[in-house]
Amino acid sequence: MRIVVPVKHVPDIHSDRHLTDAGRVARGSDDGTLNELDENAIEAALQLVEALDDGERATSEVVAITVGPADADAALRKAYQLGVDRAVRLSDDALAGSDVFGTATAIAAVVRRLEADGPVDLVITGMAALDGLASVVPVLLAAELGLPQLTLASKLTLEHGQVEIVRDLEGVTEVLTAPAPAVVSVTDHVNTPRYPNFKLIMAARTKEITVWDVAAVGLDASSVGDAGARTRVLASAPRPPRPDVQLVTDKGEGGLALADFLIRNDLV
Repeated sequence: MRIVVPVKHVPDIHSDRHLTDAGRVARGSDDGTLNELDENAIEAALQLVEALDDGERATSEVVAITVGPADADAALRKAYQLGVDRAVRLSDDALAGSDVFGTATAIAAVVRRLEADGPVDLVITGMAALDGLASVVPVLLAAELGLPQLTLASKLTLEHGQVEIVRDLEGVTEVLTAPAPAVVSVTDHVNTPRYPNFKLIMAARTKEITVWDVAAVGLDASSVGDAGARTRVLASAPRPPRPDVQLVTDKGEGGLALADFLIRNDLV
């Protein structure tokens, strides 16, 4: 079995995040991290491999891939710490400014390049990247690859070439199936990612990261980056600061004060 897990190097969610003048997320090498929701995707892939018998497990591979500059290696190093077998980064100046469509196109090109070395049985992604929260790349990736898509899985199994997921929606639970290969996105309810052990942490420091450019994966540079972007950020502004907290001492009229607050702020 061969499973590919696209991961993303994102700014720390606790850092001061903002857009540059070019409308791109400002990124610094000192605050980047592996997208937290991608840890669930890695864990899901590892659990599928670990469920195989010894013979199949010995020939299986979990490959983490990412798109970005050298700083993105931090995300791949973390993926190695969690237990993936191989890491690949697509890096090229032509990728700068890629929107969700360009990102999906780039990831699909990497998957196809990996398929040249052997079949890919499954592509597992997190449900969203915490920097953009668009949640649409898994769907676009499936369309690019021409594969079935199973999204927002809270449970995932793969048996006899058939992928099955459980998806919890508001007021309903769905069970969906598709033949492998397929693209699956998982939620943070699908599992609890494991903690890296000391051996894997040390090994991750020196493990090889394969780096390809757009030419190596047969990608037309005009289909990604600013050249291929279908969306543009026209304007942005910082989120306004939160107003000071208003403390009201309840002397028997607290309910009236609350009702007045809700009415004045159009909250009812």
